[in-house]
Amino acid sequence: MRLLNLSVIGLLLCASACIPNKKLVYLPNPEFNTETPTPVYNNPQTYQLQPRDVLSVRIKTLDIDTENYFNIESEGGFQQLNAAGLYINGYSINSRGMITLPEVGEVKVSGLTIEEAEAKIRDAISTYVNNVTILVKLVSFKVTVLGEVNAPGYYYVYNEQANVLEVLGIAGDLTDYGNRENITLVRQTNTGSESVLLNLKDPNLLSSKYYYVQPNDVLYVQPLQAKTTRGNINTLSILSVLFGAVSTAILILNYVE
Repeated sequence: MRLLNLSVIGLLLCASACIPNKKLVYLPNPEFNTETPTPVYNNPQTYQLQPRDVLSVRIKTLDIDTENYFNIESEGGFQQLNAAGLYINGYSINSRGMITLPEVGEVKVSGLTIEEAEAKIRDAISTYVNNVTILVKLVSFKVTVLGEVNAPGYYYVYNEQANVLEVLGIAGDLTDYGNRENITLVRQTNTGSESVLLNLKDPNLLSSKYYYVQPNDVLYVQPLQAKTTRGNINTLSILSVLFGAVSTAILILNYVE
């Protein structure tokens, strides 16, 4: 009778551990169809540079010697394209919002967009060099993804308009036990940080100001209750096997006696 009760409980737990297909679907919207695209309006917020950001600043001129003087090169004359090399050879924005350029000295770029920083650096260098082209890239665009994803970790993003879905894709997508309705986004601000819950099942996410990620964002995917239930099922299965083995041993001993 006890074995029967355990079996019944096990079946009930298995049923509760099953994940309905609707829980795995992203952005369900009855307006989406195969005939006519559904417009979604969302202008990404332009990121403003902050202290501790790292920039790659490339200066292009007709004079190669002048160009090499201003541009930071890695050992051996070749730029290291990995994240560590870009960090070491880049221009870090200090606590006062400044970067330090050869000959020019300090240039304040904190609070500016990439385009505004390019213009300001161009004006500063134009005092020393004519007909100069400035290329500025943010190389410290790092996003951390934790929780119920297939490849948690931190990732460098080389797209200034990367979005939440893109970053989750880089992390291998959510596992079947990832809660698509509860994803915590932690974002750094000038005064500290802020947190918000994202719902991948809400089509309005596409027009949310949090749809596009920013440098140093952290995404945490919470687990579904089914994952806990699955753990309980595994425990119950082990107990059922042990109970069955003990019961069989007792029956054999009684039969032998």
